[in-house]
Amino acid sequence: MNKKGCNRNSTQKLSTFDWMCDLPETQKDTDFVEVQFKNTRKGYFLNSTKIPLEKGDVVAVESSPGHDIGEVTLVGRLVLLQMKKYNVNPDKIEVRRVYRKAKETDLEKFQEAKAKEQGTMIKARQIADNLKLNMKIGDVEFQGDGNKAIFYYIADERVDFRQLIKVFAETFRVRIEMKQIGARQEAGRIGGIGPCGRELCCSGWMTNFNSVSTSAARIQDISLNPQKLAGQCGKLKCCMNFELDSYTDASKNFPSKEIHLETLDNTYYHFKTDVFKGAISYSTSPNFAANLVTISAKRAKEVIAMNRKGSKPDLLDNKIDEEVKAIPVNYENGVGQDSLTRFDSSKKRSGKSNKRPNNRPQNKPAQAAESKGAENKAVENKKPENKKTPRFQKPIKKTDNSTKENEK
Repeated sequence: MNKKGCNRNSTQKLSTFDWMCDLPETQKDTDFVEVQFKNTRKGYFLNSTKIPLEKGDVVAVESSPGHDIGEVTLVGRLVLLQMKKYNVNPDKIEVRRVYRKAKETDLEKFQEAKAKEQGTMIKARQIADNLKLNMKIGDVEFQGDGNKAIFYYIADERVDFRQLIKVFAETFRVRIEMKQIGARQEAGRIGGIGPCGRELCCSGWMTNFNSVSTSAARIQDISLNPQKLAGQCGKLKCCMNFELDSYTDASKNFPSKEIHLETLDNTYYHFKTDVFKGAISYSTSPNFAANLVTISAKRAKEVIAMNRKGSKPDLLDNKIDEEVKAIPVNYENGVGQDSLTRFDSSKKRSGKSNKRPNNRPQNKPAQAAESKGAENKAVENKKPENKKTPRFQKPIKKTDNSTKENEK
């Protein structure tokens, strides 16, 4: 469905979102088609024989020499827009043709050639090492018919590989083509997992690589640790450029880091800037954190203005703005603030549970008064028993009920 529909094909890096797939009248506007090879190379070819092609079809296209096997990724009017984007002008450049849809024999040759790529790369590295060439062969790509091989290499200096090509041609018996790539392109071809836990951007979706400098790390207050700033290719991480523009715009609202703040007690030096909170931390020492005070950018500008006028505030954080105060963040769960155990059945005891009888009177004033009166009557009517008299208590004389009532 990804190949036939509008969605981007997840297995292809250079695939384009076909936003014209729901317009059937645009599918036959042109005979040009986009064909992709091995996830890192694609080209535009002319369907001169009017073969009915759709996205996802495997075709045999013209190459030099022989033919190559690729997958159709775009057809219709969108192909013209992509050709304009990549400066492919059919009037100035000779556009090669689509021969046919790939047959079983074509696919078998293509699989055989693809299976030889790994062994060829290892052997090519050994040959380059024996010739003592300062280069590294990163990948090998065979043509669909197996008559040509493209060797991708990286080198810091100019390499004279004329002797190398002769040895390659005698060893592999194919036509040799050498292409120099950068370290980032090599990492994109090999692939891997970044320190963030996700697939490398260069192997997943990035096609254009811009230069990255250490100033991007300084603007974003990232630790200048070479081991953490370098990616798997050995260069600075491309992701440091993703949020650089946002940090640059936000830093315009902060005062310069070189300006010191003067108070009656101390001189404060810039220590750290928190772009998200809009706060700045100052220290009394220019080299390490000592007596840190965090204020807002607005308060820092006020103190700078006072120092320029020749006055000094008593305290640096005398007027803390409400913007700097920590605002508690109320996180919400994905089930709408409902407990995850709301559907669990609570264990209820059966009706014949072994519970101790509760003979205590209820806390009601009327029942308490009645029970108290009943107890008094029971005490009056109850005959005293022969008990031992406690110590320091006078013995009670035994009398009849009639005498008791007379005494009362």
